[in-house]
Parts: sequence; C-alpha cells; structure tokens
Amino acid sequence: MVLRTETPPAVTCVDKELNGYVGFANLPNQVFRKSVKRGFEFTLMVVGATGLGKSTLINSLFLSSIYEDGKYPAAGTPNKTVKVQNSTVYLVEGGVSLKLTLVDTPGFGDAINNTKCWKPILEYIDSKYEEYLNAEGHVNRSTVVDNRVHCCLYFISPGHGLKPLDIEFMKQLHEKVNIVPVIGKADTLTPEECAEFKANVMKEIENNDIKIYQFPVDEFDEEEEAQDLQAQLPFAVVGSNTMLDINGKKLRGRMYPWGIAEVENPDHCDFIFLRNLLIRTHMQDLKDVTNNVLYENFRCNKLAAVTSVSLDSKLASSNRNPLAQFEIEKKEHQERLKNMKAGMEKVMEEKVKEKMTKMEEQKNELKLKHEQALKHLEKMKKEIEAKRAELRDAQKAFDELQLASGVTVNNSTSSLNSTKDKISGKKTKSTKKLF
Repeated sequence: MVLRTETPPAVTCVDKELNGYVGFANLPNQVFRKSVKRGFEFTLMVVGATGLGKSTLINSLFLSSIYEDGKYPAAGTPNKTVKVQNSTVYLVEGGVSLKLTLVDTPGFGDAINNTKCWKPILEYIDSKYEEYLNAEGHVNRSTVVDNRVHCCLYFISPGHGLKPLDIEFMKQLHEKVNIVPVIGKADTLTPEECAEFKANVMKEIENNDIKIYQFPVDEFDEEEEAQDLQAQLPFAVVGSNTMLDINGKKLRGRMYPWGIAEVENPDHCDFIFLRNLLIRTHMQDLKDVTNNVLYENFRCNKLAAVTSVSLDSKLASSNRNPLAQFEIEKKEHQERLKNMKAGMEKVMEEKVKEKMTKMEEQKNELKLKHEQALKHLEKMKKEIEAKRAELRDAQKAFDELQLASGVTVNNSTSSLNSTKDKISGKKTKSTKKLF
C-alpha cells in the first residue's frame, strides 16, 4: 500500500479595486457612534509628597474644580500612614462623556520612616487587576467595569536628582502601571536648572532599569512628534486655577514680583505636553498598554501559579499506589478537619472574648452612669435643702414683717375711731342748740 501525500495549495492574497461603493468603509463611523454612546473610562493615579501641587494640576488639566479648596490635606499636617482614596467625576465635552476616576495617595512620603510606604498603592493596583480577572470569569461579561489604573503621575520634588524613595517606588510599580514622571512646582527652577535636573532624573531612571511609559510609533504617528514628547520627560509642570488679565488677554498662570509663569506657555513649563499626552493623543494607548501588556502579565502570572500547583500535586499523586494515596488523602482530610476545628474554636474564643469585653465595657459604662446619677441626685438634694433653708428664712422674715405691720394698723385704727367719736359729739351738741 502506497500512501500519497498531497501538499495543500498555497493561499494568495490579492488586493483588488472595487468597481463601486460597497459600504464597509463606514465601519469606523459605526464604531465611533457606538463608542460615543457607551462613553469612555479612564483611571488616573496621582502619587507624590504633600505640597507639590497635585490637586492644582489636576484641576488645571481638566478645567474643573475636581479638588475643592479645603478638601485636600494641608502640607503642615502629614499623615502617619499612606491612604488610597479614589473619587469619580463625569465630564462631558462635545457630546463625549468621560468617567474619570482619580486615585489619590495622601500621606505618601510624609512620614519620618517611609519603609514600604508604596505597599498600599501596590495592593490597590493588584486588587483592581484581581477584580477585573474575576469579572471576566462570570457568565455575563458585558457589564465588566474597568477600574484598572491606566496611568500613574509620579511627582518628583525639584532638586538635584531622584531620592531613594523615588527610585524604589518606581521599581516596585513599573511592571504594574504606566508611570509618567512629573516635576512639581517647576516654577521654582530656572530654565538651566530645570534642564539639568531633567537630564539627571532620566539618567538615574536609565541606570536603575526603571521602565516608564514609552510613546508608541506606528504608521499613523509621526516619529518626530513621539521623539519630541519623549525628550520632554520628565514633564516640568506648573498648575494654577487663577485666570489673569494681561493686556486684555485672559490666561491661566501665577503672578510673581519678577513676572508671570504661564501654565499653557511651552516656554514656561511642559503643561501642554502633559495634557496632550493624557487627554488628546495617548489616552487610548495608555488603556491599551494597560490591557494588553500589564494586565496580561498579571493574568499570566496568576494563572501560571495556579496551574503549577495543580500539576505538582497531580504528578506527585500519580507516582504512588492507590492505598498509599488513600492514606495520604485521609490524613490530609483529617488535618483539614483539625485545622477547621481549631479555626472555629479560635473564632469562637475570639467572639466570646469580644462579647465579654463588650459586656465589661457596658458594665463599666453603666456603673459610671450610676455613679454620675448618684452624684447628680446628691447635688440636687443639697440644692433642695439650700432652697428649703432659704424659703424658711424668707417665711420667718415675712412673718416678722407681717406682725410689725399688724401692730401699726391697730394703732392707726384706734386713733381713727377716737377722731370719729369727737366729731360725732360735736354734731350732737350743735343739733341740741338748734332745737
């Protein structure tokens, strides 16, 4: 028997011109309408020490009072621990709605000991990846909400270079989120100092193998434009919510004795470049990198860890005989039951202890209230006794006054009666003389 193998014919693709209008060129318009109707989501994390102008910059970026005065913590009141706070605002521009989630990290870098202060931030980013991964496993995946952090603006204090905390933070998070370094309060530096500081920062980032966000270059993007944006890193920015009137022209900036620092002037700061990156040109690319690279790495590591554990257990069990495997599984089951029992007993003891502590607190509270009530009652008794004594004294004084007034009335009455008698006697005498 002779087997004859046939090679499949080669598939060739030929570009052909259409003789008329078919209609699939309208697909981008369909996607556009659907996207506008659904709206867009973007999550921006802001990290940096207190007092670097983070809230002012966010308000300047989106031309909205997202952070109101008094809501942001003051520079003189540092937090002991790093907290992760998120707030969501809905912005509408030209009929396009944007759900913007801002993740703030008050307290970062403000403590004396900043060891592992980035841990709450890292846990927050991982938790959002975990939520998205679990949502993808549900039956209905059409309602999956994307709360993953798409971009992290890391604010660097103006100076001579990166601090050890800056380097360690970016090392810990550069594989989890798109990091965009930003120099806060850049108006405190001269142009020469700013250029030197930028060069030092980028050199330290390169020497420490820190991966920051890289601007993509494809057939639709200009390579020179991407290189220009890349050359501006880290962005030296100035934020301001004050509108100044200069020679009849309204502009956003800061007034100083030596002049004006204009926010939207490329010669003064890199605010325009940062706004174009986040909003106008690379917002979708930030989301794509988060979904296709960073999240996929997290997902692969998570699934690989689960798969390796299950494979190891299967290989180990396949090398044993059934009786030995049964005994091992029995011991494991008994061990699990023992651990569950110990865990339940521990939980019960903690609940009983908590209940007893609560009852003891209630007892002490009732005792304290009882003592306060007794003290209040004793005080009221003393006040009543004092009022009684005061009333007795007043009654005695009143009786004495009444007695004295009674004697005076009797004397006046007797004198009045005697006067009346004299008058009546005179009248009788006069009548007798008339008749």
